[in-house]
Amino acid sequence: QVQLVESGGGLVQTGGSLRLSCVFSGRTFNSYDMGWFRQAPGKEREFVAAVSRSGATTDYADSVKGRFTISRDNAKNTVHLQMISLKSEDTAAYYCAADRAPRTIFSFRSRHLDYWGQGTQVTVSS
Repeated sequence: QVQLVESGGGLVQTGGSLRLSCVFSGRTFNSYDMGWFRQAPGKEREFVAAVSRSGATTDYADSVKGRFTISRDNAKNTVHLQMISLKSEDTAAYYCAADRAPRTIFSFRSRHLDYWGQGTQVTVSS
């Protein structure tokens, strides 16, 4: 069974940076596309970013393009989300997800995904 464990969340001021990490275990990491979603209180969960199995291809929500960078280290079974220029609207619980469907990474945001982590809270204060 796949397990995903997120870390790196916290409280940061507007304009600050955070780096989230998600450690994958239980299966072959490089067989899975990986991504991040977020959910703010009272709002629906939304796609943030995704990275293909090799790490060569990425996809981002328009709201985070140019500020967030997703990457993966297949030797360490880890995916990262580097976040800069944080805004109050980035405040949310961030969830790591994994999926091995043989589809383009650009479909990750709309797939029924195989596995989810428990989430890590990011709070951006002004």
